[in-house]
This record gives sequence, structure tokens and C-alpha cells, in this order.
Amino acid sequence: MSKPKTLEALDPHAADALAAHEPGDDAGALVAADPREARIARHVRGILGELGLDLHDPNLHETDQRVARMYLEMFRGLEQGAEPKVTTFPNDEGYSHMVMEKNIPFYSMCAHHLVPFYGHAHMAYIPRERIVGLSKFARVLEFYAKRPQLQERLTEQVVNFLEEKLEPLGAVVVIEARHLCVEMRGVKKPGALTTTSAIRGIFHQRPVREEFLDLLRR
Repeated sequence: MSKPKTLEALDPHAADALAAHEPGDDAGALVAADPREARIARHVRGILGELGLDLHDPNLHETDQRVARMYLEMFRGLEQGAEPKVTTFPNDEGYSHMVMEKNIPFYSMCAHHLVPFYGHAHMAYIPRERIVGLSKFARVLEFYAKRPQLQERLTEQVVNFLEEKLEPLGAVVVIEARHLCVEMRGVKKPGALTTTSAIRGIFHQRPVREEFLDLLRR
């Protein structure tokens, strides 16, 4: 009788994926472990070792696994199928004025240094035939923020999404953010604020743009 194959023989990554979970995780979570977690954790251990850190230090116990899970969470916008499903509704009331959501908080990771940048986004559109639930503003922002990102690109991606899904008369997105790659390293300028904007359609007209800026200042 042949011996049953070990877990490692069946899947060389499966044992690592199971080991990457902290004690106390339920069985369902173990079965559903993301195999990328163990592979990322191995690389994190390598970085810690190259920095000369004592991997047996109790303060570093399972740090590699926690960092791996953090990256999978922070970058979940990269996963296939992560794009939010945005249901639009007919503009039966014929609303033709500005719809604005401001001070939407977000957190992202700088693509250049993989350190956080964070702040608030302000979004507005003027509907044509379709409108959207206000919670979708935050969902769209979150989707594009959860990846290695540039603030300029994030601003463009969000306004493009609004334009493509709603086909409005116009849309605008303004993002204000603090970048830890500016505050913690390099020039080390705490409190520096970066502002980016992207404008589409009727918002190129000065009166419409000024209305948006007036509402933003209130």
C-alpha cells in the first residue's frame, strides 16, 4: 500500500499558507488562506534579516505574517473582481444641478516608496440621464486607493469612473493629501499638503467651477 502524500507534496505552498495564520484562527479561515500570504511573509523575513534584526526577538514574532496580511488588505483594489458594482438610477425628477460629496477620507500607499499617503477627496457631478447613490463616491475612491498609487493618477481614475458610469454633463474631483514619503524621509516637511484636481465637461466653464469651489469652502 502506498503511503498517503503529505500536504507539502500535494501543494508546496499550502503548508506555508497554513503556518502563516496565528493560533486561534478558525478552521474555515485556515482552509481559505491566501497562498500569497506565506510567499509575501518569506520576503518580509528576508528584508528583516538583511536589516540585521534578530528574528527571534519576541517583538518581531509573526511580524512577517502581519505585514503580509496588511499588504493584501491595503492592495486589495488590485484583485480581479474588486471593482465596485455601481448601480445607477434614472434621473426621473430631471435634477440638473450639482451633486457634491466632500471630505471623503481615504488612505493609500505611495507607489514610489510604499509608505502611506492619506487625506480627503471632494467629488461632484451634474447629472444628465442617470444619478448614483451617494455611498458609491466613497466605494469608488476606496477601490482606486487600495493599490500602490500616485495622487495624480488616483484623481484621474476616480473622475474617469464617474464620467464613464454616469455620462454626466460634467464631473470634478479634488484630492488633498499628506504624503509620509515627504514628511518622514527626504526633505522631511511635516504637514505639507498636496492638492490635485481633475475636471470634465461643464466644469470647464468658469461659473460652474466657481460654484463648486464656493461649496467646497463652506
